[in-house]
Amino acid sequence: MGKHKLARWAELETFNNVIQPDTVNRFGNDHPVKGKWKTDIFRNENPLILELACGKGEYTVTLSERFPENNYIGIDIKGARMWRGAKTAHEKELSNVVFLRTRIEFISSFFAEDEVDEIWITFPDPHPGRRNSNKRLTSPWFLNLYRNLLKNNGIIHLKTDNTELYNYTFTLAGYNKLEIIFATDNLYSEKLPVEILSVKTHYENIFLKEGSRISYISFRLDKNKLIEDATSQKNR
Repeated sequence: MGKHKLARWAELETFNNVIQPDTVNRFGNDHPVKGKWKTDIFRNENPLILELACGKGEYTVTLSERFPENNYIGIDIKGARMWRGAKTAHEKELSNVVFLRTRIEFISSFFAEDEVDEIWITFPDPHPGRRNSNKRLTSPWFLNLYRNLLKNNGIIHLKTDNTELYNYTFTLAGYNKLEIIFATDNLYSEKLPVEILSVKTHYENIFLKEGSRISYISFRLDKNKLIEDATSQKNR
């Protein structure tokens, strides 16, 4: 294991904006912070917005700077990556951003029902191929997980350079009759509808320089609607 990784893990332990539970990979054990993000962590009633698989956390940090009226939580299992965003937020003394180290599958152990307002999924692993579709962070299993954390009609944002993932998510939202707020398979070819979409990650800028098209979709999750697989034999 590299010295840099060990050093970053050690430094993460010193940051007051990082929650790194010992049972990071254990399912079914509620963390004490569950249901208490606003009262115990941020100490305000501002909207709570998650970025899943946040990587280095640059998107989470930038959103927190541009929109101080919201609280942001970057979530990832890779502590050495998360270190960068956590360190930046720590140095800038940003009070509206926290990082949580856990697997996305386990987030119900950290968030209570109706505690979250929005979820961002930025450039996740697309898990290409139909066989791997259930691993995607916009698959029915994950969307049904998010339904329990989000307030009714809470918003899901997906930003990706992968056409297959975008088409899969767009089809899934349509099949389940979810309210699509905005969708495009070429985000920067048109006038952006809201300022928040102008935020770019390091890798997004690389994708754009390479000529890749960025796709984006946002939609609302109805808490009372079970999300079903649009591609299964059952639904054909």
